[in-house]
Amino acid sequence: MTQLHPTACILCSRNCGLTVEKEGRDIRRIKGDPAHPVSQGYICQKAARLDYYQNSPDRLTKPLKRQRDGTFKAIGWDQALTEIAARLKEIKNKHGGDAFAFAGGGGQGNHLGGAYSRQLMAAMGSRYSYNSLGQEKTGDFWVNGRLFGNQGCHTTEDVEHSDYVLFIGCNPYQAHGIHNARDTLKHIRNDPNRTMVVIDPRRTETAEMADVFIQIKPGTDAFLMSAILGVIVQEGLMDERFLTQRTVGYQEVLDVFRKVPVKAYCETADVSLDTVQSVARGFAQAKRGCVRIDLGIQQTLNCTLNGYLEKMLYLVCGHFGKQGTNNLHTMLLPILGNTDERKQIKGKKLKRTAYHGMMPIAGIYPPNILPDEILKAGENRIRAVFVDSANPVLTWANSQAFEAAFQSLDLLVTIDVALTETAALSHYVLPASSQLEKWECTGFNLEFPVNAFHLRKPIFEPLADSLPEPEIYTRLLEKMGVVESYPWLTRIAKLQPKASRYLPFLGAFVGLLARNPKQFPFAASILYRTLGPTLKTAEGDTPDAAAFLLPLCMDYARRYDKAVRRAGVKGSKLTLGIGLFERLINSPSGAVMSRHDYDEVWQLVANRDQKIHLAVPEMLDALRNLSITESTSQAYPFTLMAGERRTYNANQIYRNPEWRKVDKHGFLRLHPDDAAKLGVLKGDSLIVKSANGEVQAVVEPDDTVRPGVCTLPHGYGQRFLGGAEQGPALNRLSASDWCEPFSKTPYHKLIPVRLETIKEVAA
Repeated sequence: MTQLHPTACILCSRNCGLTVEKEGRDIRRIKGDPAHPVSQGYICQKAARLDYYQNSPDRLTKPLKRQRDGTFKAIGWDQALTEIAARLKEIKNKHGGDAFAFAGGGGQGNHLGGAYSRQLMAAMGSRYSYNSLGQEKTGDFWVNGRLFGNQGCHTTEDVEHSDYVLFIGCNPYQAHGIHNARDTLKHIRNDPNRTMVVIDPRRTETAEMADVFIQIKPGTDAFLMSAILGVIVQEGLMDERFLTQRTVGYQEVLDVFRKVPVKAYCETADVSLDTVQSVARGFAQAKRGCVRIDLGIQQTLNCTLNGYLEKMLYLVCGHFGKQGTNNLHTMLLPILGNTDERKQIKGKKLKRTAYHGMMPIAGIYPPNILPDEILKAGENRIRAVFVDSANPVLTWANSQAFEAAFQSLDLLVTIDVALTETAALSHYVLPASSQLEKWECTGFNLEFPVNAFHLRKPIFEPLADSLPEPEIYTRLLEKMGVVESYPWLTRIAKLQPKASRYLPFLGAFVGLLARNPKQFPFAASILYRTLGPTLKTAEGDTPDAAAFLLPLCMDYARRYDKAVRRAGVKGSKLTLGIGLFERLINSPSGAVMSRHDYDEVWQLVANRDQKIHLAVPEMLDALRNLSITESTSQAYPFTLMAGERRTYNANQIYRNPEWRKVDKHGFLRLHPDDAAKLGVLKGDSLIVKSANGEVQAVVEPDDTVRPGVCTLPHGYGQRFLGGAEQGPALNRLSASDWCEPFSKTPYHKLIPVRLETIKEVAA
């Protein structure tokens, strides 16, 4: 009988449940898991190719140390971690904690290790954490903090129950991001009582299914959303009752939108006034309206303002806090902090970077500035960087700057499953077990009102000498002398009676931290070493790396006890969190952890009055001063929208180019009229040049893009097995300073380029 192993897809934030049929170390078949509480058997074509990740020929098998001649030598774990620990302590003692930065972590479904990697920052005394959210979402997080009272308040969208959906700068058909995206889109398209509006510079696959498609001029999203809001407010279509009862400062906001020159803004965005008016009226008058956005408006001009306007669309119309609208949600893993620059943390001002003086947002610093903080900050520069499950050289803006910066470091350590382009520059490379070889989970459990969590067990043994991140970091911290051994705590964990279920251990653990508060930042590793080995699931597995979830479950059940009980979790006030923990470790396909009522969304608003504070002075000033910015020029007449989602591209964990069934070159999509002017046909090559660099791309004439606009996909540019670049390495085109001044978010969707034929270049 064939055994099916439950796990999850690791290619996007949805982390759909999968079942895997294997033979030895090979994956024979992948299907959607009908037992998964969220995806319920849904799967897309990308997940079916996961064997190209798991069994890639460039998997790392041993720790590597760079030699003087630039080559790597395989060494043992003890030597690697001993030497790295000594180097880290030396750098900290000589230059202080600010000389250290952490980069990456949490690649898609690779989230369980995040609790362990954060401990290294505590050991170094550094707050400098850089990750990909810092080049995508921090403007949005900042706005959330001002509106809802905490940057950890994050909104979700109930698209599947909405009557009127606005998709702005996103293509769920390819990028997903919503519940079972393609099924949901088909249901909306086939229902005459529901309306789908897509706003995008390209006629995407989602746009092809829409009732209304608005093909906006790139970079003018703030003008279009302001125009829609202008129509709503000027025609009195806002929800006055909602605004009065649930918000603060709405009159000041409405006054700004009353002055919006709707017609002029439509002309700026190059869209029809009649269409904008129709969409504004339809959305405002819908019973259940919803907005879904993504990187299309988050990596372009006015991206922080775009995040504010997107939220004003549904808040001004009262499409919030009910089924089919936008809502807040709970999170089990604390993946976002609250680093509001107006406040202090424990009496200390927020740490700003040495060169740019940049503040963190939600605890994250923007990758765009990291090369400068390494190369230009003088004696206060960053000298050591740990990179975890990330490839900044390829995936963060300005590859050339990252190459120069990383090569200048005193210490660069990379933890990954393959010798990535970043790992190739490192002093030490530590081989991580794959996401299918260790206990893992997803931190992106962003559902409301029903929220779920999926702790998945390994379905393969770790490859060769690779180790899971919890073990890597715990050993390193032990080498550094910051994590102590507590055999007495292990004995208590082993002796705990079933009746009290972990309570004696938790009491002893809390007492330990109270007596020795300096050990608090290392709680995850202490739990991993003491409680972890004693844990057993109903199937007899040992989810040791998940031990830190126990106190998180206790806290979650304390805060949302009614919702946890509605999910069917049993327990007293003391043991409800234990019941939740046991549910999670005993549910290989994932489990529902809470069921909220819709009116409980207001308990998630962090403002003391539990109202939404609409008037954000910085955003209202930006609205009053909104002006046209032309990105193109005679030297660079085309707009490149970089990072398009396509049928066979994904994050950087797919390195073997053979996984792609189509689009192996990463085509440059170009309007047929522009292709004709350049004298190129499908399959011809062009040089794409920006002010920062150039790449070569293969042309595909495509009338879904506007004239003067071209697109390239993300996920290409790797040097697989040390060979030539596989497709366009986009971030050779992006510049560090081509970004929003406020959040430092790169303008990936608005890169000015020129296109040259190979003959022109040769001449």
